Amino acid sequence: MIGPLSPSIVTVRRKPGAHSRGLLSVGGGSVVFHVALGKGGISALKREGDGATPRAEMAMLHGYWRTDKGPRPETALPMQPIRHDAGWCDAPWHAAYNRPVRLPFPASAETMRRTDDLYDIVLVLDWNIASRQAGRGSAIFMHLARPGYLPTEGCIALARRDMLRLLRSVSSLTRVAVIG
Repeated sequence: MIGPLSPSIVTVRRKPGAHSRGLLSVGGGSVVFHVALGKGGISALKREGDGATPRAEMAMLHGYWRTDKGPRPETALPMQPIRHDAGWCDAPWHAAYNRPVRLPFPASAETMRRTDDLYDIVLVLDWNIASRQAGRGSAIFMHLARPGYLPTEGCIALARRDMLRLLRSVSSLTRVAVIG
């Protein structure tokens, strides 16, 4: 457990000298995790397909996990199993833009049940969800990192052990502040 109370703010900043790597701090910096960021770095002008992690403060809305890859993570955050037909619409012109959808889907959609391990645990951050704008970016998640913390398409990615540790201390009241 990181602390007895859920942190209200989780802060993400660029790691000095690294464009697409970052540091995620919890509890005012008492715990720090390495993270991968978008291949486009951090941007205040996030756009669909730019590969950037948005500079913003975002709520942790809920999460998903692969039931075939482990038990439900220990967390106060609402979690749902990832269904076999789960997708996420990334077509800016579609009415379901930046929303979960069922696959197959008639427009462009990301597969949530991936063949790699990145979405074994995935948290949905409130980027362009509560107040959606076409083309402002979709599927900004916190998920598991590739070996070596290779860049993401705009998400924040942690090692599995760090994600599990973080999850024990967050809730839907937690906010993620990407500050640059």
